[in-house]
Amino acid sequence: MKEIRILIVGTGGMSGHHAEHYNKIPGVRVVAGVDTNPERLAAFLTRFGADRGFASIDEALAWGAFDAVSNVTPDAAHKATTLPFLAAGKHVMCEKPLAANHADAVEMAEAAQKAGVVNMVNFTYRNGPALMKAAQMVAEGAIGEVRHFEASYLQSWLTQTAWGDWSKESQWLWRLSKAHGSLGVLGDVGVHILDFATLVAGATPSSLSARLTTFDKAPGGRIGDYVLDANDSFTMHTQLTNGAVGVVHASRMASGHLNDLFLRIFGTKGGLDVRWENNVSILRASVGEDMKTGVWRDLDPGTVPMNYERFIAAIRDGRMETPDFARGAAIQQVLDLAVESDEKGGCTLTV
Repeated sequence: MKEIRILIVGTGGMSGHHAEHYNKIPGVRVVAGVDTNPERLAAFLTRFGADRGFASIDEALAWGAFDAVSNVTPDAAHKATTLPFLAAGKHVMCEKPLAANHADAVEMAEAAQKAGVVNMVNFTYRNGPALMKAAQMVAEGAIGEVRHFEASYLQSWLTQTAWGDWSKESQWLWRLSKAHGSLGVLGDVGVHILDFATLVAGATPSSLSARLTTFDKAPGGRIGDYVLDANDSFTMHTQLTNGAVGVVHASRMASGHLNDLFLRIFGTKGGLDVRWENNVSILRASVGEDMKTGVWRDLDPGTVPMNYERFIAAIRDGRMETPDFARGAAIQQVLDLAVESDEKGGCTLTV
């Protein structure tokens, strides 16, 4: 088995999660990292036993002894830090959201298609078996024609300190500031719940109306260099291409929920309840005779390979895998339209 050599671009935050999972896959090794911060890069290399560190993408490409890239840079840097690797024929896994806007995401998707390399967006909740089993059930007609859904992504790190003090730590403050590349809760976790809901529904939005809200969190709306102007909560009403209607919302002020996703989806023959709650993937259903009496039963969703495993398998098999950059661009279009809808007072826009 040929060894697959991984380069990690951006060695803070989520990079450790990527490196840990790659190094667990037989025949895969994280061999290098790229970061403009030398201390952070050195710590990453030591922690994961990587051989080489680079201060720039150009340096890494000049070396070239790697097969694939995980891009874990901040959202606004995804395009600039991904296109050079695609041009060099390297496979790329990119963190979400794919880009800062739809136009950039489309450019990335087109570049990946032209390069003919494996390209994936790390929508991490596809690692949950309940989500993937629910999508399969809907596709197979288990709940009939989809008519209605409600989806939410609930966090509470602005109301409690289970993950740290947001008002004092840069890893949280940047997420609250547009100038630091944040699209707020819409871009940070809204991208996940939109993928979560529409994957199961088997359709994409055809129209939407959205409102974004930023709450007063500090005197003058800023803490040090961080202007706290990115949205903290959003609500969206949307119709899908299959005719179903639903609501999607997310918040960082959902007290009592550390990091939970919920989807209830209803069709002409039954309903599903899909959850990622307290780090557990849960699937419940009311179908067939149970639908007639309103009985809901727990289902065993089985297991699924993680995105990292599927990325590596696709490279080895010489095939494409999802969620790809085209999917990332489609979700990015919804994010852009949600911002535009809010700016126009929540008016309904066509996708």
